[in-house]
Amino acid sequence: MINIILLGPPGAGKGTQARKLVDDRGMVQLSTGDMLREAMAAGTEMGRRVADVMSRGELVTDEIVIGLIEEKITGGQGAGFIFDGFPRTLPQADALGELLTRRGLRLDAVIEMRVDDAALVARITGRFTCGACGEVYHDATHPTAKPGVCDVCGSTDMRRRADDNEDSLKLRLMEYYKKTAPLIGYYYARGDLFTVDGLGEIDAVGAEITRIIDARCC
Repeated sequence: MINIILLGPPGAGKGTQARKLVDDRGMVQLSTGDMLREAMAAGTEMGRRVADVMSRGELVTDEIVIGLIEEKITGGQGAGFIFDGFPRTLPQADALGELLTRRGLRLDAVIEMRVDDAALVARITGRFTCGACGEVYHDATHPTAKPGVCDVCGSTDMRRRADDNEDSLKLRLMEYYKKTAPLIGYYYARGDLFTVDGLGEIDAVGAEITRIIDARCC
């Protein structure tokens, strides 16, 4: 079993690579947004806390997110966990480390998906996804074979995120560099950090991530 963090700015491809690891290695993807939605839908005690906080228009606390993660890692480990979108801050990184230690687990690698900002803007502003199966496309580099129809499932439910535009992306990047980028130095100092080119071809990036994981767990 191996546990990793995928670290990088919005649009670096963390979700795409996490899905590949889920499919190829049977790892469990822990995405903060997905966990919040699942908890509310399940109606658990933690889910009710999440719903109450969000109904008031407030941000979900680190305590709640850590609680959701603890529920997930307690429920089953499989081949390991992929932390996607968490931690985002240094206090969250400390809290995650304490949780893993408490559960007798360890963090094996933090993989930074490094990108060039200008290229990232071009990538994000052309991105769209299939609302049915989640397949990701791009106007220039990965369009659907038949306009408006998903190559994978045949759905015509194509979606673009409202914040996938240049102005919104610049704000999201600024937030990332202010709050999350310090984690690069944090994990480098611990000897856990590895870097890949997040703007490479999907399969090439995946192969490099696999090489890092194999080197850490074998």
